[in-house]
Amino acid sequence: MTGATVIAVDGPAAAGKGTLARRLAVALGLPYLDTGLLYRAVGRRVLDAGADPRDAVTAEAAARALTPADLERDDLRGPMADMAASAVAAIPAVRAALLDFQRDFGRAHGAVLDGRDIGTVVFPDARVKLFVTASVEERARRRFLELQARGIAADLMQVTSEIRDRDAQDANRPVAPLRPAEDAVTLDTSTLDADAAFAGALAIVQRRLGA
Repeated sequence: MTGATVIAVDGPAAAGKGTLARRLAVALGLPYLDTGLLYRAVGRRVLDAGADPRDAVTAEAAARALTPADLERDDLRGPMADMAASAVAAIPAVRAALLDFQRDFGRAHGAVLDGRDIGTVVFPDARVKLFVTASVEERARRRFLELQARGIAADLMQVTSEIRDRDAQDANRPVAPLRPAEDAVTLDTSTLDADAAFAGALAIVQRRLGA
């Protein structure tokens, strides 16, 4: 594979795109970037400042001050981080501040990037674009189990409601809304375990790359 190979993996919350993208990166010998962590880290910086994640001025300042250490925080998952990330991601100035970082990462040596607008905005010319999705109920179940495994108290009905709210917020934001790229291949993981989802994704990538 060439250093210019970029694989975009987009999809809604808890669809399994992060796990899938990491495994693809390892299998293909490419760097990996979870772009969602960038927005989660910005959201956390805003919350740390006691500000509203919808405040464009504070959110942009947080994005421009982001450091690699921010991506290593252990509080970037969970309902509060989810909603804060979604709020800052809807701010054009935040997206602009983080766009160059993402593009520089991918262009350096090729990469697998996962997020919500990789194939539509960040790398519209990516050689392979996947849109990974699953039913709301299955995504809520996965997120519920993930929270439980991390020792975080959660209620399945509340998690389901939060997933629906996040979907609506991501799909309806005026800037880079969540949607499949026109040339993306959709992979529904509702009935697939991690291994089956990976096998399906790898087959799609190999076909697209002519491997």
